[in-house]
Amino acid sequence: MAAQCVTKVELNISCDNLLDKDVGSKSDPLCVLFLNTSGQQWYEVERTERIKNCLNPKFSKTFIIDYYFEVVQKLKFGIYDIDNKTIELSDDDFLGEFECTLGQIVSSKKLTRPLVLKNGRPAGKGSITVTTRYSSLPIEFECINEKKKQKKKSYKNSGIISVKQCEITVECTFLDYVMGGCQLNFTVGVDFTGSNGDPRSPNSLHYISPNGVNEYLTAIWSVGLVIQDYDADKMFPAFGFGAQIPPQWQVSHEFPINFNPSNPYCNGIQGIIEAYRACLPQIKLYGPTNFSPIINHVAKFAAAATQQHTASQYFVLLIITDGVITDLDETRQAIVNAAKLPMSIIIVGVGGADFSAMEFLDADGGSLRSPSGEVAIRDIVQFVPFRQFQNAPKEALAQCVLAEIPQQVVGYFNAYKLLPPKNPAAK
Repeated sequence: MAAQCVTKVELNISCDNLLDKDVGSKSDPLCVLFLNTSGQQWYEVERTERIKNCLNPKFSKTFIIDYYFEVVQKLKFGIYDIDNKTIELSDDDFLGEFECTLGQIVSSKKLTRPLVLKNGRPAGKGSITVTTRYSSLPIEFECINEKKKQKKKSYKNSGIISVKQCEITVECTFLDYVMGGCQLNFTVGVDFTGSNGDPRSPNSLHYISPNGVNEYLTAIWSVGLVIQDYDADKMFPAFGFGAQIPPQWQVSHEFPINFNPSNPYCNGIQGIIEAYRACLPQIKLYGPTNFSPIINHVAKFAAAATQQHTASQYFVLLIITDGVITDLDETRQAIVNAAKLPMSIIIVGVGGADFSAMEFLDADGGSLRSPSGEVAIRDIVQFVPFRQFQNAPKEALAQCVLAEIPQQVVGYFNAYKLLPPKNPAAK
C-alpha cells in the first residue's frame, strides 16, 4: 500500500514558576501528554524527559502528533514531580495541567512567541508554554520485500529511498494559512419550512426530545465544535429560511434566528443553540425551501474579504434542511458565483426525504453548471444525509462533512496566489 502523506504537528514544551514540592531541593518535573478524540476517555500518548531540580524547565523531548482538521483533538498537558522510578503517576506529586484542542494551538495568533497556557490546577501558580512546528511526512520510504520479511526475522528492509533535494515553490498548506492568521467564519442556515412538521409534535424534525436534542441541534453541535477553534471571536451569524416571522408574518428566506437584523451573531455554538430554541415558538413554519438568499448573503461577505488581497478570511456556510429544494436554478447560479470566492457550503439533510437534488449540487461526479451553462471553477459543496450517521459515533458527521474543507481552502488561496497575513514558517 502506498504511504500516506500525513501532516505532523511538533509541540515543544516549557514551564515557568512551577510549584516546589520537594524538601531541601526543587521539583523534578516532566510533562505527560494525554489525548482524547472520542470525548470519553483520556489516554497517555507520550512523556518528556525528567529535569532535576528545576522550576522553569525547557524540555528537549518534543511531542509529534498527526493533525486532522475535521476531528476535535483534545489535548491535556500534565506536569508531575517525579521522585521515584515507577512508571505510575499516582505516586508522584501533581504540579498542574492544562486542557485545549490541537485546533486551538495551530490557529493561535501567537506565531513569533510561545503560546502560554496557564495551568488548570492548582490555580494561580506556574504556566505551561507550547510552541509548534509542523511538517509533511514521509520524506523517507523503506523498500520492503514481503517474501524476505516473512523468511527472516532479522530483515528490516532492502534499502531506503531518501528525498535529498527538491525544488521548493511557494504553495501554502492549510496549516500555513491557519497558523498565518486566516480565520474561518462559520454561518448556519436552518430550514423552517412546513414539511418539518409542527415543532410541538414528537413527529416533527424540529421537535426537541426530552433529552434536549433533535437532528438540527446535533448537526449544529457536530460541525460547530470543530469550526469554532478557527474563529477568534467565536461570534457566529445564524439564519432561518422558509418561515412566517413576526410581526407582519411575511415569509422570509433569510432572517436572523435571534431576530436582530443589525446583529445576527450568536455567542459561540451554545449561543446558536439557545437562539434556535428561543426562535421555534415565535415563528410559523411555512415554505418554500429556498437556499439562494442565504448563500448570496454569505457570498457578499466573502466578496468583501477578497478586497483585502490576502488569505485572511474564509467562509463556511452550514445549511440544514429537510426537503427538496425549490429554487434549484437560483441556487445553482449562487453556488457557481460563490465558487469564485473564499467560501464553502455544507448541506446536511435531515429526515427521510428525497435528497437527489442535493447530491446534484454536490457535483462529486462532475462540475456543477449554472442554468446558463457556466461551470463552477471549484467544487465547494459537500452534502450528506443525516440518516447515514444516526447510529454512528457522534464525531462521524463532522469528520465526513469537514474532510474536504482544508483542500477547498488551500485550492482557493493557491489559485489566486494569496498568502497568509503572517508567515508561520519564517524563522
